[in-house]
Amino acid sequence: MLEIIYQDEWLVAVNKPAGWLVHRSWLDRKEKVVVMQTVRDQIGQHVFTAHRLDRPTSGVLLMGLSSEVGRLLSQQFEQHQIQKTYHALLRGWLQQSGTLDYPLVEELDKIADKFATEERSAQPAMTDYRALACTEMPVAIGRYPTARYSLVELSPRTGRKHQLRRHMAHLRHPIIGDTTHGDLRQNRGAAEHFGCQRLMLHASALTLNHPVTGEPLVIRAGLDGVWQKMMQQFGWQEMIPDVPRVEFAPEASQDSISE
Repeated sequence: MLEIIYQDEWLVAVNKPAGWLVHRSWLDRKEKVVVMQTVRDQIGQHVFTAHRLDRPTSGVLLMGLSSEVGRLLSQQFEQHQIQKTYHALLRGWLQQSGTLDYPLVEELDKIADKFATEERSAQPAMTDYRALACTEMPVAIGRYPTARYSLVELSPRTGRKHQLRRHMAHLRHPIIGDTTHGDLRQNRGAAEHFGCQRLMLHASALTLNHPVTGEPLVIRAGLDGVWQKMMQQFGWQEMIPDVPRVEFAPEASQDSISE
């Protein structure tokens, strides 16, 4: 059973677990458990995707309950009318906040793009980031006697593949658990000392205008057990408090999604 965090006659949103595919893919034909089919079985009707979350990322996944509403949501995502807020656990101390404007060349998939020969040019990519907390833990990882970590809030202004992971790696503060762009030694250390064996990237909130009613809507997804355990170990229990999962409020703004 998936956690349904919002549902009305037009929309449904779930808190996607890390490790789940959004829909079946020929890239992983053996996978039998996917979000779309599970939600369909839970609510007894078809759902239509409007955006996606990478398999290792957890958090808010919003779907339409008709093809038309799914199309309207997709348009909002494509036109950057929906504000996305993520939280991430990074290697090292990232103590400043700002906007990273760093173009990215599209990453090719090893299977889907196996025969691609055309060189890709870098595309604009921008991410707002806000430092929330830092800690130094008394565990030896590599040649250092302690390990440093940062908690950050991320808001992508563009939607490039693996943008948040690549941007944090560019800042030399890769996301813990990132097996592609991260620090393998740090990932192993986090798994060994803190029981963290997943990508520590969580889609915390979506802020949008309802595609049918036009009302401002904020949908939030709570943290899973791995995240909660890490927050407790680092003393950050109060950094992302328990907040209402859904808000309908005329004054809803980007500030309202801070958790």
